Amino acid sequence: MASIKRRHRPALIVLVVVSAVACLALAWWQWDRFESSSGSGQNLGYALQWPAFAIFVVYAYRRFVVLESDPDEIKKMHASSHGGMTEIPEGILPPRPSAAPTPIVDDGTEDGAQIAEYNRALAELAAADAARLARLEAEARHHSDNHTTE
Repeated sequence: MASIKRRHRPALIVLVVVSAVACLALAWWQWDRFESSSGSGQNLGYALQWPAFAIFVVYAYRRFVVLESDPDEIKKMHASSHGGMTEIPEGILPPRPSAAPTPIVDDGTEDGAQIAEYNRALAELAAADAARLARLEAEARHHSDNHTTE
């Protein structure tokens, strides 16, 4: 078996240590705030959260090192997350819905007749609205013409 060369990354190790220490310092600070006269339950919650963040930083670094140095670990991780399955078997998922057909107005069906009637009603409303707007504009012009001649 080939020997696995371990990589030492001092900058990454320093980052992990500084992050973990910072998280623990923040936990200490929040605990002091909680114990003060102005402390609240929120401070207690933060005091308990920060150590969890410190633990996560160390865990993430450890996981990174293991995955980097052991290719078999990556394969095991993928196999366990996928359960060994590479495609979805037929019949597991419901069929995809198809788009509803666009109704044709002149097809002689009841839906087509209803749509045509609705479109005629809309056209009548649009024509009535346009006539009303034209009448109001004419009245406004007539009113402004009368005021300018006086």
